[in-house]
Amino acid sequence: MKLVVAIATLGRPEQLSRLIAHLGWQTRLPDEVIVSAPDASHVGEVQCESFPVTTVFGAKGLCAQRNTALDRVGSDFDIITFLDDDFVPADDYLARVDAAFAANADWAVVMGHAIMDGARNAGHSWQDATEALVNARANPAEHSVSDHVGAYGCNMSIRAAMIGDLRFDERLVLYGWQEDIDFTSQLRAKGRVVGVSSIVGVHLGLKAGRVSGVRFGYSQVVNPVYLIRKGTVPATFAVPLMARNIAANIARSLRPETYIDRRGRLRGNMMAVAHVLTGRIEPEYILRI
Repeated sequence: MKLVVAIATLGRPEQLSRLIAHLGWQTRLPDEVIVSAPDASHVGEVQCESFPVTTVFGAKGLCAQRNTALDRVGSDFDIITFLDDDFVPADDYLARVDAAFAANADWAVVMGHAIMDGARNAGHSWQDATEALVNARANPAEHSVSDHVGAYGCNMSIRAAMIGDLRFDERLVLYGWQEDIDFTSQLRAKGRVVGVSSIVGVHLGLKAGRVSGVRFGYSQVVNPVYLIRKGTVPATFAVPLMARNIAANIARSLRPETYIDRRGRLRGNMMAVAHVLTGRIEPEYILRI
């Protein structure tokens, strides 16, 4: 099977270069890596002797950049692995992804397990990731497979033949927020969307390149409502997600974490709730905030 790694990046050229070099240690090398960015200033040095690296440029925004990568991939590959530029995979990550698809013809999407996820806290350093992956290799997790509504976009692999004309929804602008669930949930009509515990990596959760607190807070409410109306994400998944986020922003706005703009997020939440109550469901409104 031919496997391509697609990386959408924004404002992190040094991190991107480090990830490309790290992929050279994979026990199963990618057949190609495609880097998608708004322009060359976001890329830096991305060449690797172990595999070809292609850079493609297009519109800014996670969905748009992933679509630019998909258009470049075409029908040349069997597996497309999407990695965030701050996801550090274990050295056997791609080998396990390849084996998973080869052994399970009914699997459409395979999501690895982030043994540490810096998106949930202040973030992790590359050294943190290295130490965690060494420990994971010495103490491997028990292998298990679980079905999901959709996949976590920081590390997800897709059987290319099942994608067809499907593309990421570019109305989910900038950071996207739930664009991964929207895209992969539509693939459940063609195969299983699974998480595999033995395919591991670390999500550093770098904060550089993120959108503002107000914009993100707006997306936390409007994007799930938009996807419910679109019919790609069930309300049983999206409504609790919105409720948890709003509750967390309210509870922590009095003593916010230093790395999260809780008050900005709460303002965005309230603005979005007001818009939703008046029937205004526009994910792209954040471009005007």
